[in-house]
Amino acid sequence: GEPSRTLSRDELEAIEPPGHAEADVDFMKGMIHHHAQALRMTALVGKRSTSRDVELLADRIDISQEGEIQLMSDWLTARGEQAPELHRPHGHAHGGGQVLMPGMLTEAQLRRLERAKGAAFDRLFLTFMIRHHEGALTMVQNLYDDGGGLEPDVDAFARHVGADQTIEIVRMRGMLADR
Repeated sequence: GEPSRTLSRDELEAIEPPGHAEADVDFMKGMIHHHAQALRMTALVGKRSTSRDVELLADRIDISQEGEIQLMSDWLTARGEQAPELHRPHGHAHGGGQVLMPGMLTEAQLRRLERAKGAAFDRLFLTFMIRHHEGALTMVQNLYDDGGGLEPDVDAFARHVGADQTIEIVRMRGMLADR
């Protein structure tokens, strides 16, 4: 309702950014578990896929999500929160609960993916990873619905996840349609 104005240096320094909320902590911990499962899925690609584009996609997911796990762990630690510990060889994270986040696969679905090979693996991997990424978008929406995302770092990360996962979903749908 008021016209915009330029703040002085003193006025800017007096403004404290919003602190983090419990919803932020829950989101970051849950997203670490979510990313850990995506890494478990991508680890299967090398020995099961026969498609170079699926292998490249899996490599991209690996690189981005490992970096994001580190970012989320650092964020939690900086705020005195316990970060789930990633166990890459086992394809999961420990700590903060083991509830399936939206879009995560059940153990039965993971075993089904592990048994698939060749073109059948590629189709199943893409189908499951699309679902997995859609779950991440649900988690972002849930963060904001639960009153989180006010802290600038969490908001920026959640927006990044939303944009990145949306782009990859479009790419994967195209790859799946080509099959």
